[in-house]
Amino acid sequence: MAHKKGVGSSKNGRESHSKRLGIKKFGSQVVKAGNILVRQRGTVHNPGLNVGMGKDHTLYALIDGVVVFKKTTGKKSYVSVMPLEN
Repeated sequence: MAHKKGVGSSKNGRESHSKRLGIKKFGSQVVKAGNILVRQRGTVHNPGLNVGMGKDHTLYALIDGVVVFKKTTGKKSYVSVMPLEN
């Protein structure tokens, strides 16, 4: 005879936590060195000027400045940080 588990335990077991991926700092936003710009799986966005990439493809600012997103003719997206002009 088939038995059904209690409703609460069987429905909640398979959900995984969301990974909070995506763009964290948008274009023309001011950032400090070390700020995370993009969390991603693979290189959806590539590192440009003054941007480093972690082993999990996280992009982060290497200097204080302003975030700039740019697409090339090959439809590749690059994220750069331009220094602030005083």
